[in-house]
Amino acid sequence: MQIAKVRGTVVSTYKDPSLRGTKFLFLQYLDDAGEPLPKYEVAADIVGAGINEWVLVSRGSAARQVGESDKRPIDAMVVGIIDTVSVDNSMLYSKKDQY
Repeated sequence: MQIAKVRGTVVSTYKDPSLRGTKFLFLQYLDDAGEPLPKYEVAADIVGAGINEWVLVSRGSAARQVGESDKRPIDAMVVGIIDTVSVDNSMLYSKKDQY
């Protein structure tokens, strides 16, 4: 899994029928210091993440094993909303400090 920040949403009127009702998010990946990387991805969201939240992203075949998504053409899935991240006993991110 990787850590990313939700930057926005993606709306697609025309898509594969198996993707109807799927929420898509525009994500920016973060490095080990919590800084944004120049790497973006669109991912399906099953947890209801919102703008600016840090999330856990599962990719590839692991993303397709969540729920009924194994029959959908999904490459990346937001599988968790992060509450806290600590590195070397130091708090890197806390959701409660963001609001």
